[in-house]
Amino acid sequence: MQTVKQIIQDIAAHLPEQATFDDAMYAIYVRQKLEHSLQAAKEGNITSQEEMEKRYLSDAR
Repeated sequence: MQTVKQIIQDIAAHLPEQATFDDAMYAIYVRQKLEHSLQAAKEGNITSQEEMEKRYLSDAR
């Protein structure tokens, strides 16, 4: 497992030379969201497309 420092270094290495602080912050944000989603999936904390459609349709009535 990578440390936060390693992840930040990896993100920085893949940013273009003209990247802004906002670009870097967005890349970190996206990486954090992906990590969170993968962890939730491992723990079984996910909702299927079918279940979301049922919820949406029942709320729309």
